[in-house]
Amino acid sequence: MTHERSTGSPAGAVRLVEADEQHAVLAFSGVLDEHVLRDLEERLLDQRLRRAGTWLLEMSDLQQLDLASAYALLRAMASVPKPPAVTIRGARRSIQRTLRHVGIDALAAIVA
Repeated sequence: MTHERSTGSPAGAVRLVEADEQHAVLAFSGVLDEHVLRDLEERLLDQRLRRAGTWLLEMSDLQQLDLASAYALLRAMASVPKPPAVTIRGARRSIQRTLRHVGIDALAAIVA
């Protein structure tokens, strides 16, 4: 899911770092916007992620998150039959604002 965009900003990437039936860790990096939205949505449908009871979303390497990508993340969290306990760690202040704007803070703990 990584490639260079014409603007010179690195395209976003989401990696499933770890997953079992209890815990999943996703690492976000670069710029998540409409250029990588389809790939993001596909990654969020991974069955290993959907079976995990807790998610840790590591966002310390994420530079930018657009509203469409934030809504994709919200939809993924809300569509799991048994909603996971989600922690978002390391998100920049601007990314935290975007996440709160779409209502993710109602489903996830956002920590520094």
